[in-house]
Amino acid sequence: MSQDLLFRPFDLAGLALPNRIVMAPMTRNRADRAAVPSPMAVEYYASRAAAGLLVTEATQVTQAGQGYARTPAIGSDAQVAAWRTVTDAVHEAGGRIFLQVWHTGRISHRVMQPGGALPVAPSAIAAPGKIFTWEGLKDFEAPRALETAELPGIVEYFVTGARRAIEAGFDGVEVHAANGYLLEQFLDDGTNHRTDAYGGSIANRARLVLEVVEAVAAAIGRERVGVRVSPGGTFNGMHDSDPAALHGYLATELGRLGIAYLHVIEPMQPITVDGAPVSAVRHLRERFPGALIAAGGFTRESAEEALRAGSADLVAFGKPFLANPDLPARFALRAPLNTPDPSTFYTGDAKGYIDYPTLEAGVTA
Repeated sequence: MSQDLLFRPFDLAGLALPNRIVMAPMTRNRADRAAVPSPMAVEYYASRAAAGLLVTEATQVTQAGQGYARTPAIGSDAQVAAWRTVTDAVHEAGGRIFLQVWHTGRISHRVMQPGGALPVAPSAIAAPGKIFTWEGLKDFEAPRALETAELPGIVEYFVTGARRAIEAGFDGVEVHAANGYLLEQFLDDGTNHRTDAYGGSIANRARLVLEVVEAVAAAIGRERVGVRVSPGGTFNGMHDSDPAALHGYLATELGRLGIAYLHVIEPMQPITVDGAPVSAVRHLRERFPGALIAAGGFTRESAEEALRAGSADLVAFGKPFLANPDLPARFALRAPLNTPDPSTFYTGDAKGYIDYPTLEAGVTA
């Protein structure tokens, strides 16, 4: 085991990680109607504290940023208090935890919005498909395009959310600029048709993300800030004409801000540079000088390969961590893994959330 890079410690901007294994953020839909995390979240996160770093499920920084039913928030005193029980338990178990903060933008519906208002986005372009709301599945509707004067308010939502996250005991925050939510909607030219300073050129489309990250870093310290991106991703109807150039620029600018890490999701279809396919992780690694977390269907073996190749400093695991609270121990022992049950991913109760067995309780295949 001593030869495996996965199990070697790592200094993440002053935060000592005992290994290179990260639990990826995963929406679990266990919060209540007031967006307060479930008491079950204490056991869920604390039982996974052996990870080098835990990144929580995406957590809205404003009620207007909520898209799906039963996702948590970080704003009210009740929400902060509930998250504090989580961070206390994780820290007591020896773990480290960042809160992923988001605004879903057009990936919402008026039944989820304050006063029944339309969701907001960079442009009035509806996402394809349906969304799970308090009233069941609903067709996406065309959002309202944000006015330029409203954008400082979006930045402030993220700043306030980050400050409250630190108040709740988190070691830092991960700004969610991936997977088709508001910040990526500004990034991609398929969803951003603006003609103001936040649309058109790559620099303009990246402006809001960079303003959010810079403001959050100023508020809580750059060493406490990470950013997640998904170059070339198509989830939630996303598309950009040149994701390599767009995210290459963004990675360079984020590097200048000196944040703790960049978290990159490797797309299923490679991005291209001059017509040739390239790894998104490697492409951004060349442009971002800080720590890089790679995500995207990694196994123990492929994660070790990525670390040895220098493509990443840390590797994030999603579904394997969902079904295996003791994933680092299983990796270390090369033990069998529990199989995730997709039918329980978003059901709202304990089944499929806090009932997967550890090695000590007996392995299931």
